[in-house]
Amino acid sequence: MTDSTRPDDETQPHETTGWGRAFESRPPAEPAPATFGAAPASGNVPVAPVTSASFSPPPEPRTDWAHARWADPDPTPERWFESAHPATARPIAPPTRRSGTGTVLAAALVAAILASGGTVVALNASGVLNRPPIVVTAPSSNANSATVKQPVSLDESSAIIDVAAKASPSVVRIFTEGIDPNSVVQQTQQGVGSGIIFDANGWILTNRHVVAGTTSLNVELRDGTRYAGKVYGVDTLTDLAIVKIEAKGLATATMGDSDALKVGELVVAIGSPLGTFSNSVTSGIVSATGRRITTDGGDLRDLIQTDAAINPGNSGGPLLDASGAVIGVNTAIARDATGIGFSIPINIARPMMRQALAGQSLARPYIGIHYVQIDAQLAKTDKLPVKDGAWVHADTTTTDPAVVPNGPAAAGGLKEGDIITKIGNQAIDTLHPLDTLLSQYSPGDTIVLNVLRNGATVNISITLGTRPPGL
Repeated sequence: MTDSTRPDDETQPHETTGWGRAFESRPPAEPAPATFGAAPASGNVPVAPVTSASFSPPPEPRTDWAHARWADPDPTPERWFESAHPATARPIAPPTRRSGTGTVLAAALVAAILASGGTVVALNASGVLNRPPIVVTAPSSNANSATVKQPVSLDESSAIIDVAAKASPSVVRIFTEGIDPNSVVQQTQQGVGSGIIFDANGWILTNRHVVAGTTSLNVELRDGTRYAGKVYGVDTLTDLAIVKIEAKGLATATMGDSDALKVGELVVAIGSPLGTFSNSVTSGIVSATGRRITTDGGDLRDLIQTDAAINPGNSGGPLLDASGAVIGVNTAIARDATGIGFSIPINIARPMMRQALAGQSLARPYIGIHYVQIDAQLAKTDKLPVKDGAWVHADTTTTDPAVVPNGPAAAGGLKEGDIITKIGNQAIDTLHPLDTLLSQYSPGDTIVLNVLRNGATVNISITLGTRPPGL
């Protein structure tokens, strides 16, 4: 849990506790939506008949039709989506019957019939009448037409809906009471965080800072049912912990592969922001991977950065991919920033979950070396033969030797100056640093290192030890 009094603390966990409440910047108020209107429909305008009288009538005042209509526009209709009501047409009186009119009309009608008959014969002979009819349709690109339906893509929205429906039953709220070990004021406080059910028999993954120093703990399921819980164990490497409740047949989350994540990929976060709004769903993208931040609990490495909205109370909740699989555990947000949240990759948590289900104590592997991650600039500066890898080298931050005496690496024959290029078949680079790859193993596992030594490549087998507390 982050202490807001520390000036060098640039991030903070986001569970709602008296000692770890995240800084919240109020976003600017959104402007009120503009009101749009459509021009009213025009009515029929009567036109005076023209006569051929030979006298000139006295001048009269100009009628209303001569007045400019745009000078006094009509008010905007209330429902601009609907067509305006058509104006009522003025009835026209039938003409007065006069002598001889019927005879003239009859003669004109006969002439028109005869003429049209000849036209039909001519068109039929030319084949024009046998052509298929032409159907005129409105162009689909006419976005301003109210009668043309425009295609709307709902793929992303549908994916978020599916993810929320699939994963929400496995997300819980965790209520805690206790003394925060990172707080200056040592007094009992209450907090609320989130968690992920990864086994139907009551096994829950959450953040270490959510449960640190607790004296009592309760877990609330999505349906409101509460269970008393206990902390099974905490991670010595990252901000993770395992909580156990006595329950059976619970909805469980699907675990994904965080190593397959790509920047720009759609992600969904679920949790209880502010400890009040349980099972809230937000979405965003993977902004970056391999991030490193500093918190009160220590350095956290190889984190997933996302712009999905994460707030106090989301700590311990899942970050999910588009298939609804958990690819991260939400753990921190950047102070004084918007849209910068961090999650621990789920592949780092896998060994812990396996150990818990096997009834083992939570432990991290230990290799016993100090190393520097190689990049292009380091390779250029120190004239190294490769641009990627882990250089076994003691930097200026420690007085310890590069290879810890009597440690697993020393027992396996690793030497200072060696460059580890692979673990098994996985190459070590900036996206796959050594500590991230090691975190996916358990103490007692034997790994094979591909090592570059004095221009030659050698393979070294090392049996991993148990990471000491505090490292």
